[in-house]
Amino acid sequence: MGVLTIENGIFADDGKPVRLLSGAMHYFRIVPEYWRDRLLKLKACGLNTVETYVAWNVHEPKEGEFRFDGMADVCSFIALAGSLGLHVIVRPSPYICAEFEFGGLPAWLLSDSDMQLRCSHPAFLRKVDAYYDELIPRLKPLLRTNGGPIIAVQIENEYGSYGNDANYLAYLKEALIVLGIDVQLFTSDGPTDALLQGGSVPGVLATVNFGSHPTSSFAKLKEYQPNAPLMCMEYWIGWFDHWGKPHHMRDGAETAVILEEMLAAGASVNFYMFHGGTNFGFYNGANGQEPNLYEPTVTSYDYDALLDETGEPTDKYYAAREVIARYIEPADLPVIPPSAPLQAYGRVELAEQAALFEQLDELSDPIERITPLPMEKLGQQYGFILYTTRVSGPRPEERLFIQEVRDRAMVFLDGEYKGTIERAQTLQSLPIAIPAGGARLDILVENMGRINYGPYLRDAKGITEGVRLGFQFLFNWTVRPLPLDELSKLIYSRRPADEGPRFYRGTFQAAACADTFLDMQGWTKGAVFINGFNLGRYWDRGPQRTLYVPAPLLREGGNEIVIFELHRTREAAVVFTDTHIRGGVSDE
Repeated sequence: MGVLTIENGIFADDGKPVRLLSGAMHYFRIVPEYWRDRLLKLKACGLNTVETYVAWNVHEPKEGEFRFDGMADVCSFIALAGSLGLHVIVRPSPYICAEFEFGGLPAWLLSDSDMQLRCSHPAFLRKVDAYYDELIPRLKPLLRTNGGPIIAVQIENEYGSYGNDANYLAYLKEALIVLGIDVQLFTSDGPTDALLQGGSVPGVLATVNFGSHPTSSFAKLKEYQPNAPLMCMEYWIGWFDHWGKPHHMRDGAETAVILEEMLAAGASVNFYMFHGGTNFGFYNGANGQEPNLYEPTVTSYDYDALLDETGEPTDKYYAAREVIARYIEPADLPVIPPSAPLQAYGRVELAEQAALFEQLDELSDPIERITPLPMEKLGQQYGFILYTTRVSGPRPEERLFIQEVRDRAMVFLDGEYKGTIERAQTLQSLPIAIPAGGARLDILVENMGRINYGPYLRDAKGITEGVRLGFQFLFNWTVRPLPLDELSKLIYSRRPADEGPRFYRGTFQAAACADTFLDMQGWTKGAVFINGFNLGRYWDRGPQRTLYVPAPLLREGGNEIVIFELHRTREAAVVFTDTHIRGGVSDE
């Protein structure tokens, strides 16, 4: 079988000129039962290639423990794409950005205080090698040179936006080659001098990422590789959302005009995203380009893409398909598969409750530490962490400072809620007074997603420096990691809805399983679990108001829903609807 090569400045497949018309979708953001549907819709848009990142943190959630099953079964996803006649571009670089937790890096890297990320630091390279030793041999049989669909592999991702360690890039290139990657290698960066200089590798195809101005972007790329094909590896046809910020939308007619300009120039293109999917669980990322700026990404990764979060073609899909049809043969434009039905299952009462502070022994084991260490030092990756200490009294009101909280801390004194401190606040403190007999201080911290892009990538979670009452540091803490990855031991009781962190549980019947949305309006902040699967976060700040529930997560007959609510709910009930609701945003 032929391979993808570069001949006379253009891509060639087995010696024949080929234009790569590609769409991005991430297997780890889509339930496996829907991979085939999404890939067929990609092909029906006239595309011949699918591109996916490979997320290190999905495949090695704990150091030395690897996962390649279920939503982590990257090889099955690639093989399926190949069976449907699609080429595959794979981006297995250690860092992927992708608005994904820690840019795809595993959080356990941060347990080493000396770890240096995305550079030729020996300790980091050893971790990459161990990961590649597991991953790359699995991908090797799927390479085009071995009869598989993988035609190209990325070395690093937008590295010029982060660093300029040429030795690091050369090391990654050599590591891939030594492990048997013998298809087209490439890098992808923004179309500027600094980014291309920092992220390119001598002798390796450079591609560019942009959302507009293709002519000038490709002209800049040509300055650095005049005899190589033009390719936009990420054509940003939409954008992602942050909590408390408006939902992003981009006009389909505008994106079609830019697509036409690229194709008329003879360029290849990869739509980012073709289908975004969902940041299930606690896998959303965050942005933080400045020390006190922190913007966590919402659960939905709809991205205003060609397919929406449910896999439904959008107006943008049809506009792109119309442009593409002018550049391909009619036989290469299959019929679009039918849409999946949406079901409104209606109202579900959550009559059972379990208060967090009454369930601590069912959720974790206490750890005694002198100082309040961050999650990573305790072997925890995601979720919440509770810090408890005893403070002597009496003390008149003074300010409680949490130095460098990551990311959101709820403060309780003898069980009474005193307020919340968020990392984006200029002043990370609140006033408390200690009674004569002293008091128990509890600080519940939420990891809202590690930064996935920019100079502040090192993003340890929890309390990262210390806690002070006035000028006095507080020592001797009991720490409880609360990853919420096992809720089966919780003990529920029937009681009226109350305030404070607690779990709500209810059941509902599904005569037939269909996609649906869970309307979280009336609830404040927390996470939802359906039949034990973590759907992700909700927050009344918006813009996301509903959580997508794919049909494969449901069972015919009885289903369980558990909601972990941090503050309060209007009533202990939810509604399953057939409509994705996005509303306004709030700073409250």
